[in-house]
Amino acid sequence: MQNTHLEKATFAGGCFWCMQPFFDHTKGVEKTTVGYTGGQMANPTYEVVSSGTTGHAESIQIEFDPKEVSYEKLLDIYWHNIDPTQINGQFADEGTQYRTAIFYHNDEQKRIAEKSKQALAASGRFDKPITTRNITSKALFNTICTTTIPAGLSI
Repeated sequence: MQNTHLEKATFAGGCFWCMQPFFDHTKGVEKTTVGYTGGQMANPTYEVVSSGTTGHAESIQIEFDPKEVSYEKLLDIYWHNIDPTQINGQFADEGTQYRTAIFYHNDEQKRIAEKSKQALAASGRFDKPITTRNITSKALFNTICTTTIPAGLSI
């Protein structure tokens, strides 16, 4: 039976495999799926996305129970695991497919993401501008791998 109270959050933050464990071990996260978001072609291969010509970003889509974990908390985890000042890359991974972006699913997520980004910029934590973009999730999400979190698992 499908859990109808779940919401989705989608983030691009460099290598999707590197982002996944932080969310997999968060109480209230029911499932994570890695894939590509924001490109112009359906079902691209890793090789095609790696060329940097499709417009896709490596991304993680998170299904979460908002009664157990808030979207704000997921954003906090996201911000603590990326360099939001790096353009077209994350750490050693370079290319547009490794850019950072928040793909919001509704107006409330857009509002929360923008507020969170403004707070991060004002915090003084970084000496360069925040380059992470907020983008509508109407962009196509192409699944690569799904992890369903076992009931009761939290760290």
